[in-house]
Amino acid sequence: MKRQLILEDGTVFIGEGFGSGKQTMGEVVFNTGMTGYQEVLSDPSYCGQIVTLTYPLIGNYGINRDDFESIHPAISGFIVKEAAEYPSNFRHQQSLAEYFSMKDIPGIAGIDTRKLTRIIRKAGTLKGTICSMEENVAEILEKMKATKLRVDQVKQVSTKTPYPSPGRGRRVVLVDFGMKHGILRELNKRDCDVIVVPYNTTAQEILNLSPDGIMLSNGPGDPKDVPQAIEMVREILGKVPLFGICLGHQIFALACGANTEKMKFGHRGSNHPVKELATGKVAITSQNHGYSVDEASITQTDLEITHIALNDGTVEGLKHKLHPAFTVQYHPEASPGPEDANGLFEQFLTLIEMNRQEGVYQ
Repeated sequence: MKRQLILEDGTVFIGEGFGSGKQTMGEVVFNTGMTGYQEVLSDPSYCGQIVTLTYPLIGNYGINRDDFESIHPAISGFIVKEAAEYPSNFRHQQSLAEYFSMKDIPGIAGIDTRKLTRIIRKAGTLKGTICSMEENVAEILEKMKATKLRVDQVKQVSTKTPYPSPGRGRRVVLVDFGMKHGILRELNKRDCDVIVVPYNTTAQEILNLSPDGIMLSNGPGDPKDVPQAIEMVREILGKVPLFGICLGHQIFALACGANTEKMKFGHRGSNHPVKELATGKVAITSQNHGYSVDEASITQTDLEITHIALNDGTVEGLKHKLHPAFTVQYHPEASPGPEDANGLFEQFLTLIEMNRQEGVYQ
């Protein structure tokens, strides 16, 4: 069935619909990864967004039970050049179209994704609508102009109640802003006793769980839309070692007095080079974010920049000068992507042990 993608700048793409036939609106973004589409479509950080994949053939190894980063995908739509109808892989259980139909998510294939990506790179992220050919373009444009996208994405994807993922190692409270399962998996591999808590859990409620360390997860949207989490980090800083990833990195920066800003089109992909300033070592990283920490705002804080993006010089890592706390903008759990930065989980556990030996923390 023919469907159309309408961008708020008036550009119209005609393609073939797959998955759900419903109409959807969202922020159109692009991901440059060549593989890992299942992890991308199930990443809660894409909540409310219509995701374009720049690699031309998507779905060739199907959908399997193991590679999900969440149980319920939060994306609003999916855009590909070609959606493979007959996947071939020993693990595959469904095609892309079958999965999207089951989850009631609309997709569109057969459009020029190179052209679409160049539009986004030039104009910045745009609102877009996937709809039927019967819809009037002018009316859809008016509707998009009058519609403000939701800003409560973290509330939508965060767990509603705390739950444990038991282990016999150090206790880590993982604050869920839209956590990818890969983060929990990496902590479980290291036998951590993990308790996952909602995004709006207070500092005192976290401390009542007697954590050895606190991890701030990834998540969608603008970090300034989660003021309760910023206040929680501010209150907890200096009491328990802390490690933040992606949105957690941005929330940590805001809690310490720095500022964040919206990027033109963000970083989304699995091939982003990041340099560690202390060693000069470069890691190829997996990233998914539309906001970054303003470098100029860091000078008046107790924060130190530890990593930078080599493509555009943006801040990719921070540490606190006085307290045992560090964060990165990228995804060390690498789901999908390279595992160059996986050692950051060991660094976090080492930080916990060092502070326990010094007797600073209970």
